[in-house]
Amino acid sequence: MNNKIIGIVLIIAGVVLAMWGYNIYDSASSQVTRAINGDTPIEAWAGMAGGVIAVLIGITRLK
Repeated sequence: MNNKIIGIVLIIAGVVLAMWGYNIYDSASSQVTRAINGDTPIEAWAGMAGGVIAVLIGITRLK
């Protein structure tokens, strides 16, 4: 039972983290930076990648 709760929490946190990362990626300041430099903020990549990893770990905990 405890693993299922941890899995659900990880899935929810992962989805929120991925949405936060995408929000940073899609922000106006990030779009200007990408247009000028071509660089994407590391926070955006970390949020999206961390969110996906958290969701995948959460799914494995549910089994």
